[in-house]
This record gives sequence, C-alpha cells and structure tokens, in this order.
Amino acid sequence: MNTELLVDSHCHLDFADFNGKEDDYLAAMATNNVGWALIAGVTLERLPAVLALVERYPNLYAAVGVHPDTQDGEEPSLETLIRLADHPKVVAIGETGLDYYRLEGDLEWQRERFRTHIRAARQTGKPLIIHTREASADTLRILEEEEAGQVGGVFHCFTENRTVAEAALRLGFHLSFSGIVTFKNATQIKEVASFVPLERILVETDAPYLAPVPFRGKLNHPALVSHVAAEIASLRHMDINELAIASTDNFFRLFNIKNRA
Repeated sequence: MNTELLVDSHCHLDFADFNGKEDDYLAAMATNNVGWALIAGVTLERLPAVLALVERYPNLYAAVGVHPDTQDGEEPSLETLIRLADHPKVVAIGETGLDYYRLEGDLEWQRERFRTHIRAARQTGKPLIIHTREASADTLRILEEEEAGQVGGVFHCFTENRTVAEAALRLGFHLSFSGIVTFKNATQIKEVASFVPLERILVETDAPYLAPVPFRGKLNHPALVSHVAAEIASLRHMDINELAIASTDNFFRLFNIKNRA
C-alpha cells in the first residue's frame, strides 16, 4: 500500500452512520495514509453538524451547498451561500448540480438552484463541487452559460462517458473518482480514469455510500479511498505513490488551501 498521503475529496462524515464514532474513522484514515477529507454539504440544516466536525479536526474541510434532489428544507439564496462560505474551513460551494434520476416533472427549480450556487461560487471565488446524474447536457450548458469556468471545481463521483469528461475538462474542471471505478462492470468509468490528465484527477469515497471492492455493499468511510487510488494507479500503469502525490497536490491547489494541517 502507498506511503504518500491521500485526500478523500468528497464524503459525508456528518451522516448518522458515523455519529459518535468520528474519532475511530479519523484514526482509520491515519492508519491507511489518508491525511485529509472534505465533507460536502447536502442541506443547510445539516451545515452546523458539518462545521462542528471541521472545527474539531484540523484535517477536515467543508463545502456548503444543497444537493440537487433535496426538496425539503431551506432553499439556498445567493446571500446565504455567500455568508456561509465565509467560514475559514469552507473551501468550496456544493455539492450542487442536476439530478434527473429520481425526480420527474418540471425541474426548472433544480436548474435555478444550480445557477444560484454557481453565482455564489463566482462571487466568493471558491470552486464548485458538481453532482450530475442523467443530466449531463443541461449541467454542461448551465456551467457554460453561468461562466463557471472562472472558478472551476470538480465533477465528483464521475460516472459519465469520455465525451462528457472531455467537455468538463475543457471548462477547466477536475474529475473525481469514487469506489465505482473498482467495480468489475464499470468499463466506461475505468476508460475515463485512464485518460484524464494526471493534474486533473481527484479521488473520493462519497462515504457512507459506494464502498470499493473488496468492501462493496458495506459501510464506506474515508480510509477506503486508498482502494480507489490503487485501482486508478493500476489502470494507468503507474505507482500508487505517484498517483497519491498528484491527486493530493491537485486537491490543495484546486481548493486553494495553503496550509496542509
């Protein structure tokens, strides 16, 4: 296993699965050479729990946003997102984007929410964490219309094809890969992970979801991002330490974090 430190660039350590056991999961990170993690926002109501964690642990960071398929709870205004992004441990806006998988009907509210997040990112100068599912054409169109390339960001848990990947890269975005890349039938994702420029790759768990092989179906947690990195390194025929150095450097550069706690 690698000796260079990795970053879990997207997880949800504030979820109930981890309540009261955060010290154990942070210790597991250290044991598995995972030095840092970013907790992505999904609702405004959960943000206090997210901030409590990143204030408690110096190697955790946060993003503020409302997940695209969240229909209950407070709707994020531009002013609210800008105010919340001022916290010193908040390094990004998100997760945000479009998700047409579970929802039907007129989804213009989702597209307007997405635009609000992009505008907050541009005003704060903080990058975006993009979630897109069965909505890649509209996601790319809105990013371009709102000039999101000015701040950039990352398409998290990337599951789209090479054409979408190339479009995201042209817009200046990074691509982050989750445990799905370790699944045997994930041919499309493996292909994308093989060709993306090394300076645009991030790795993540999306914990508590999507545990990588050989833990598929079990509770995912940030320490397991090492298995994601190992798979990508294998696909690219490179040493995992080289992948770890690059993806970690990419994370700190993208999120403009100067001090690696």
